[in-house]
Amino acid sequence: MDILKDFAERAKKRQLRVVLPEGRDERIIKAAHAIKRQGIAQPIVLGTPEQIDAAAAAANLSLDGIATINPKESEKRDPYALTYAERRTREVSQGVARRMVTKPVFYGGMMVATGDADAMVAGAATATATVIQAGALTVGFAQGITTPSSFFLMIVPEFNGKKNVPFIFADCAVNINPSPEELAEIALASAISAQKLLRSQPHVAMLSFSTKGSAAHADVDKVTAALEIARQRNPELAIDGELQADSAIVPQVAAKKVKTQSDVAGHANVLIFPDLDAGNIAYKLTQRLAHAQAIGPFLQGFAMPVSDLSRGASADDIVATTAVTLAQV
Repeated sequence: MDILKDFAERAKKRQLRVVLPEGRDERIIKAAHAIKRQGIAQPIVLGTPEQIDAAAAAANLSLDGIATINPKESEKRDPYALTYAERRTREVSQGVARRMVTKPVFYGGMMVATGDADAMVAGAATATATVIQAGALTVGFAQGITTPSSFFLMIVPEFNGKKNVPFIFADCAVNINPSPEELAEIALASAISAQKLLRSQPHVAMLSFSTKGSAAHADVDKVTAALEIARQRNPELAIDGELQADSAIVPQVAAKKVKTQSDVAGHANVLIFPDLDAGNIAYKLTQRLAHAQAIGPFLQGFAMPVSDLSRGASADDIVATTAVTLAQV
């Protein structure tokens, strides 16, 4: 079964609620309509009645059966504002908190934070930085994580004699040059994402141009330092490095290059890149040269699922992102 269909089927069985804050965009209306029609989830669309009606008219679709909320007039606005203010480490006035939660992407985050929705999917008409900020200030980060990051789910058509092989690539969209501590958190968050999505144990490779000391450079030191931090935080995790890409995923190469015992070398399904240059280049080359399916990017590191969309996302992309996001609940 196609992996996206598998995620959709998994979501259908649970009937979760996804909040879509950008109801002014006709793509969101089309996606909400498809999510409802296919039974993937219960969509909740945010916006003013005028915005949502105009978007529905542009999409030539009915809103029947789709829940809509106007954050500015919602009865939950003031309770959300109170909760939002209480959770801030710095004092926030009720007036400021009220203004924040009337912004759809922040209101959507508060819905997830308070259990009124199970996940939020945004970004079709909102900058990634704003989606990350909203997630950080409403949902907050997972325990032990302070670095928001992203991953791509890459489906390689054929690899090592197997078809449709899934990998997690991170970080390919958010952190330009992460510190060792940030790189370690990207690895830990990616392992959690893999655990939820791949239905198999994560085997995390910290990638470099060096394998186990074959080269000496400050960039290699960063990767090995990140590895040690990740191991200290999660001693049970199968994680290894520094590894070149072929040593990470090809058993025959790992056997030649890695002389120490490793549960990861040659068998990695989670690839952690040392910086955004490497991650972004790698996923695009894999997508184009190997004809791999690149699904994402997805945000990670939050206490509950908050997903970002490409500004050019189609309605079908939004539906697919919703299915994958709900698989992480």
